[in-house]
Amino acid sequence: MASRRIATLSRKTAETDIQLTLALDGRGTAKVDTGIPFFNHMLELFARHGLFDLELKAVGDVDVDYHHTVEDVGLVLGSAIREAVGDKLGIRRYGFFLLPMDETLARVVVDLSGRACLAYEVVAPTMFVRDFNLILVKEFCRAFSNALGCNLHVTLLYGEEPHHIAEAIFKGLARALDMATQIDPRAADSLPSTKGSL
Repeated sequence: MASRRIATLSRKTAETDIQLTLALDGRGTAKVDTGIPFFNHMLELFARHGLFDLELKAVGDVDVDYHHTVEDVGLVLGSAIREAVGDKLGIRRYGFFLLPMDETLARVVVDLSGRACLAYEVVAPTMFVRDFNLILVKEFCRAFSNALGCNLHVTLLYGEEPHHIAEAIFKGLARALDMATQIDPRAADSLPSTKGSL
């Protein structure tokens, strides 16, 4: 069995201070503290459903707004996955998932192409879960896609309850990434690209 793919990163700015360790080939354990309870919940779901082991401590200027913390966590998490995947030999590259969450259905598709692109089509009837604005999910996805270097397509097919909408997106992202980062034993020593590079 190949060694576990793990990354440990830190990022400190005037707005946030983040330490993160991620194991791609984990069991779905999470120890998360961002100072934003709802965001903690989403990241715990992300780890569990992707079977990623995640340790994350983020201190940010949440007294000003949640934006900087959510965006910067997206940057660090995307960077960690990029580092943990390494040379990308043998990965499946593409991943997709349709995630039902009660009345909600979200589609998440990812390509670990090395090219950052976010296509995000989510319109929710209500944009807040308590004081957490769902537009921050888009900002997280944009930062994550940029840092990882992936095509990320997120579509809300339908849904009403904002908690369910965010949950479906984070769980769907986790499942799609789990698929994309898995090693295909038939091609474990080659890149999934006809160009010879990703």
